[in-house]
Order: sequence, then C-alpha cells, then structure tokens
Amino acid sequence: MAKIKTIGILTSGGDAPGMNAAIRAVTRAGICNGFNIKAIYRGYEGLINGEVRPFTTENVSGIIMQGGTILKTARSKEFTTPEGMAKAYETLKREEIDALVVIGGNGSLTGAKIFASEYDVCCIGLPGTIDNDLYGTDSTIGYDTTMNTIVDCVDRIRDTAQSHERIFFVEVMGRDAGFLAQNSAIASGAEAAIIPEESLEFDQLARFMERGIRKSKKSCIVIVSESPKCGALYYADRVRNEFPDYDVRVSILGHLQRGGRPTARDRILASRTGVGAIEAILQGQRNVMVGVRNNEVVYVPFSDAIRTDKPLDMKLIKVLDELSI
Repeated sequence: MAKIKTIGILTSGGDAPGMNAAIRAVTRAGICNGFNIKAIYRGYEGLINGEVRPFTTENVSGIIMQGGTILKTARSKEFTTPEGMAKAYETLKREEIDALVVIGGNGSLTGAKIFASEYDVCCIGLPGTIDNDLYGTDSTIGYDTTMNTIVDCVDRIRDTAQSHERIFFVEVMGRDAGFLAQNSAIASGAEAAIIPEESLEFDQLARFMERGIRKSKKSCIVIVSESPKCGALYYADRVRNEFPDYDVRVSILGHLQRGGRPTARDRILASRTGVGAIEAILQGQRNVMVGVRNNEVVYVPFSDAIRTDKPLDMKLIKVLDELSI
C-alpha cells in the first residue's frame, strides 16, 4: 500500500453547524502529523470539476464558531454515475491526493463507500448531518445545534399559541428519522410529537386527540417530522376537518434549523472526530466513519454507518406522554 502524503477534505449534502469545526480539526491535525491538506470546494461536484486548493492552518483560523461550511457544499447527480466518479478519480490523481475525508450524511457517505470500492481509494467519513440518522455514533455533527434552534423557536411560538389558545403544528427536519422531533418535543415541553418511527403502527393524530389534551390545556404544541405526504399541513387540515371547533396554525421551520453558530457540544464532537479521522489514516484504516459512542471515539464501517434502521429510544415516547398531561 502506497504511503499517504496528501489528504483531501470536502463537505457534501446538506450543511450542518459544526462542519467548519470539523474542517479545522482535520486540517490542523493532518498538518500536525505531517500530511499535506487539500481542500475540495462544493463537495463531489467540486471534486469532479477540479475545485481544489492547498490548505494551511491559516485557512482555518477563526472558523470554529461559524455555521455552514467554508468549503461550500452541493448534491452531485453526476457523481452517482460511472462517468462522474471517473472524473473525480482523475482529479485525485492529478492533485496527488492519497486519501479523502468526507464530511456529510447518509447520501454522502454512501457515495464515499461506492467510490472507495470502485477505485480503491482510502475514504474516511465524518458524520455531518442534522438528522442524527447515521448508525454507530451517539450524535452527528449539527444535531445538537439544530435541536437548540428548534427549542428556541418553539419557545417563541408557544407565546402566540397560549395568547390565542391555538393548536400549533410545528414541522421540523429529520427526513426518515424522528430524533429531532421527539427530543425537541421533550425539551420544549410540547404536548406531542408525530414521528416516522410510529407512522405505520397507528394513527398518531387520533391518539393525540383522543387523549383529550384540550381538557387540561387551552393551547397545544405538536412537533411533526417533515414528510412529503404527512407533514404539518396534512395534520392541521385533518384537525380543521375532524375538529372544526379548534383554532389551528402551522409553522414550518425549514432551513432556519440548519444555520447558526454551532453549540459547544457540536464543536467538541467535530473536533474529536476530525482528529479521529487523521488517527484512522495513521492506523491504516480505510472506508470507515468516525463517530463517538459512549464518549469514546469509534470507527464504523461505511456499510454499518449508512444503515437505515438507527433506533430511536422508544422510551422517549413514554416520557413525552407522561410529561404532557
């Protein structure tokens, strides 16, 4: 196996608070251990198009507290094709990049897994996604910040809900995972959470209404995981039709959740996993995601990390039910 001298780093998919802290950690830990670092702009699209430049410690000064990603990010359809991957590999060879650190979520690490197997490239992943849906790590970079943003928004929405005695459906991100919805509901004192993990088992709205929540409260907050078919608008319309006496409103937080300064927890997670990525390369590891589980840095094979069944602790549902009476 050829000795690794130069490491490339990119951010891919949706941005997440803490990505800059991870970029900083990989860059500085890499330089500290004798590697050359090259930054790749605009994710896999930039890798295809050759948007590469050398990075020094000065390039990452003062970025640990910034949201978003200084390397920009994009979703690349071309990278999913054999032709696109071939162009990306040509860029790696031309730039003499021996290993690639990818900061992103499920789709980004899936791309890294395929790319690594097709071209025998050393790829290391960092879990950069607000959804917290990557298997093998207790938390993902950006999740804690997004949680705090949601709670802050819900606190403000509750003022209006109480003043007007309304039911508010607040839609949050999370795609196929209910971590953001369930935990932000507990943290904000919401009355219910509607999450994908329970969507096939029973009618979550019916259960919420049958509990007679309005018997003890004049206003309600329901946190809903985003969904193309069953988002907050869907449930609000159902209440209007099935319970016309209730005053209902919807607030879709959308991309508001992604931005902002990362919390201390996300900065520390990004820093630990960034350093862990360099340690993995030094140890000769390949094609793993660096996570933190039980406060220990762990290396998770890509095939495990991108599993779609990261379990939500269903005991949290009981916690919310009992505290929202």
